[in-house]
Amino acid sequence: MEYINATTKTDQQMEALLKADNGGPVCMVNLLKFKEKAEYEDGRETDLSGIEAYQIYGAVTGSLIKELGGDVVFTSVFNGMVVGEVEELWDVMAIAKYPTLQSFIDMVSSPEYLKAYHHRLAGLKGQLNIASTQVD
Repeated sequence: MEYINATTKTDQQMEALLKADNGGPVCMVNLLKFKEKAEYEDGRETDLSGIEAYQIYGAVTGSLIKELGGDVVFTSVFNGMVVGEVEELWDVMAIAKYPTLQSFIDMVSSPEYLKAYHHRLAGLKGQLNIASTQVD
């Protein structure tokens, strides 16, 4: 399975997300695939695994989410497929809940987030980040 670079996002995707925003809480469903060994863009040597590099990023992000009034509501490691077929299973799923879409945008634009972002890039082989809202 080939994964799209962890940084891939389009202006069109963000515009569509903003158009669908109802102003209420939003959850981000993250499907994560980690590199075996972290690879930093600046070429630095490291003994960190991909998941260890991502955990550095995750600690910063988790704190920021809480400061915004959100929460990481669910995290799990995938064990195997029950129904369906895929070439390769994702490693982890995490769901973070934000008070609003704007609070998510504020977080990913913050200096603290941007300072930790290189750990995310170093650790991820691929990611899907899916925005969702609760259905009543």
